[in-house]
Amino acid sequence: MRKTLTIDDDLAGMLQTMADQKGQSFKQVVNDVLRAGMEAGGAASPPRPETVVPAQSLELQPDYNPDKLNQLLDELEAEELARKQPMP
Repeated sequence: MRKTLTIDDDLAGMLQTMADQKGQSFKQVVNDVLRAGMEAGGAASPPRPETVVPAQSLELQPDYNPDKLNQLLDELEAEELARKQPMP
């Protein structure tokens, strides 16, 4: 039977790792894990607590342009390299 199933990224990663280690297809590992869980008859895992990340001000200058972040990083790298160069 074909069904569409959405799997959380962390679980998909663990299942893919298992598939790679066992040399099995992702589908086979998912079926094996589901079958083992059903046979164990255990209750589902309790829901994870919600993680709340409080917002913080970045204290950026009013004229800050996020599109020029790479330019800023290049300038900072150039300044760092200039400081490391011996003075003639």
